[in-house]
Amino acid sequence: MTEMVYGTVPVRSGDPVLPRWWRTIDKWTMSCILILFAIGLLLGLASSPPLAAKNGLEPFHYVIRQAIFGGMAMIVMFAVSMMSPTMVRRLAVLGFLGAFVALAFLPIFGTDFGKGATRWYSLGFASVQPAEFLKPGFVVMTAWLLAASQQLGGPPGKTYSFVLTVMIVLMLAVQPDFGQAALILFAWGVMYFVAGAPMTILIILAGLVVLGGSFAYANSEHFARRIDGFLSPDLDPTTQLGYATDAIREGGFFGVGVGEGQVKWSLPDAHADFIIAVAAEEYGLICVLVIIALYTVIVVRSLLRLMKERGSDITLFSPRASFMAHHIGDFNVSSTWAAICNELCFRVSELFPDHFVPVAMLPQSPGVDPATCIPELEKCVNEYGAVGINLNPDPSGGHW
Repeated sequence: MTEMVYGTVPVRSGDPVLPRWWRTIDKWTMSCILILFAIGLLLGLASSPPLAAKNGLEPFHYVIRQAIFGGMAMIVMFAVSMMSPTMVRRLAVLGFLGAFVALAFLPIFGTDFGKGATRWYSLGFASVQPAEFLKPGFVVMTAWLLAASQQLGGPPGKTYSFVLTVMIVLMLAVQPDFGQAALILFAWGVMYFVAGAPMTILIILAGLVVLGGSFAYANSEHFARRIDGFLSPDLDPTTQLGYATDAIREGGFFGVGVGEGQVKWSLPDAHADFIIAVAAEEYGLICVLVIIALYTVIVVRSLLRLMKERGSDITLFSPRASFMAHHIGDFNVSSTWAAICNELCFRVSELFPDHFVPVAMLPQSPGVDPATCIPELEKCVNEYGAVGINLNPDPSGGHW
């Protein structure tokens, strides 16, 4: 949203902040965020009373807290959206450093609230989980480092970001909080990929993730139990996943009715991690699809706006060169892979014809006559409207 304020829209000298913000903000994105906030309150009304009753509190105690903290978050979000990108980056770096220090001291001053994982600081009137504050700052910090590494004479940002990621993942694993560790690792991997990571490095990192997961599986009973439960074809109906699955199944398309759901009385995290199960049971699949659609609109419109602000009118959308992998497998593998990638590029161009034009890849394969690529080329040009192709001068991948 910050980029939308200080993007390509002309800014008049002396223009007040609020009129400029309202003129340049993406109304669709803002509306979707506000609707999601309202849906969250509605689901809180349905899911939190059982927990409040269990803890001897007023029925809507947690809903009121959600409204208060959610309202504060909205104010912060709108305030940040009025700042310049430089100011946002500075605040994000300071916030990241503060959360990083707090995360490091959790084993000493933190508490587990009887849940077996030291993830929180108890303030008496509230609890704070540093990992939640760390994530947004980490994303901005890492993006800044990766972007700086591509500048002439810039710092080794990729190395710095990798070291930070490893340190954070290790601190989260000590708590233990493997879910947050996986999110941090995944977020860094996506940004590193977008920044132009070599295929070899990505394969090595994937191997390290597998090794780390294997180590955690062998040394953590909790981790092993979660993985076994997730992979088991026989779902235990007394587990959280079992209750959630039953709730989604019972809800059907239109739900069982407001207040008629039963899963909220069985799930300890029905108001938090498993709130979608409550939504599916009481309001049905339709409600879940609406939530997914709102998130989709936010993501897609943000990406399209960023393209516009970077000065991109039309993007030639093609398979990534390093992922064409012509040296892997035989011609049949290359042909199938090329057909899949080309069709995906065509679908994107159909969804957003004002922003993307397809460019095709050819099913090249070492030692195979290039004439075998002609049928795919003709299909892409005549049916998909491709305006160009990616031609690999060495399909062998350097193994000629």
